Amino acid sequence: MKTPNVTWISDPQPHPDDGLLDAYSQTVIRVAEKVGPAVVAIEMEPSRRSGRQGRGGGSGFLFTPDGFILTNSHVVHAAADIEVTLTGGRRFQGVLIGDDPQTDLAVVRILAPDLTAAPLGDSSALRAGQVVVAIGNPYGFQWTLTAGVVSALGRSLRSQSGRLIDNIIQTDAALNPGNSGGALADGLARVVGINTAVAGVGLGLAVPINATTRRIVSALMRDGRVRRAWIGIAGGARPLPPVVAASVGRERAVEVVEVVGDSPASRAGLRPEDLIVAIDGAPVRGVDDLQRLMDGSRIGADVALSVVRAGVSREVAIRPVELTR
Repeated sequence: MKTPNVTWISDPQPHPDDGLLDAYSQTVIRVAEKVGPAVVAIEMEPSRRSGRQGRGGGSGFLFTPDGFILTNSHVVHAAADIEVTLTGGRRFQGVLIGDDPQTDLAVVRILAPDLTAAPLGDSSALRAGQVVVAIGNPYGFQWTLTAGVVSALGRSLRSQSGRLIDNIIQTDAALNPGNSGGALADGLARVVGINTAVAGVGLGLAVPINATTRRIVSALMRDGRVRRAWIGIAGGARPLPPVVAASVGRERAVEVVEVVGDSPASRAGLRPEDLIVAIDGAPVRGVDDLQRLMDGSRIGADVALSVVRAGVSREVAIRPVELTR
């Protein structure tokens, strides 16, 4: 059979997007090379009294060079035995330092030489449309990654404890099974979130690395748990009406979205759509302020909430209780 003549067509001119795509690729490669070696695989055997069946696991990442690992609470909660696999296959016994189901955060530690830690960033500087890279290590030996952009900020996610986690990052860097607890990094290779859930096809959610998260991680490293006050609301940051904003000297507050039954908030008469502008005179501009102010020192103490209801300012007396798991 005679071989047909084939004329291959090529375009000698560079595509106008080549430079952009090349820059994007270089960014993702740089993030992968810097953050990837810090991402680990975690396997756990649950304790008998936990009620969990069979081995579980996920991902995590080293955030200090002396072996402290940040991951999700649901990956390691109630673990009787933890095994950590580094990129390249080295395996080490892990110790659960502490976990906080309310924010789905946990700290594990390994004792090992020559560890690579990932630098932490600040999620408060993120903007919708910003490039992010999700890196997990579900099986050990080699990390996997997906790249995308920040789809939305300020989302809420109900944790396995049943409570809402606020200020969640939504991204189209899709998450795969086993990637929970892995790192979400920005284009400068700084970890800005902990991947925590698959929101749907092509979507992922991550707990942000912000001031609140850093305080929680510090408490877990110091005490093994987070002791905090609870009033029994779910809410989110909202702009204040112009007249109210002028009177209180700030533009944002926390709007009450849900009041839990038989809670300090319900007993104090808080209602959905109330706007909390201050706690004991300290400004509340968002959920971070509310969580920061509701620390262990306010458990059982009389607290004054400055609230705006239907445009009218009022004081609400409330006595927080300790948040239990």
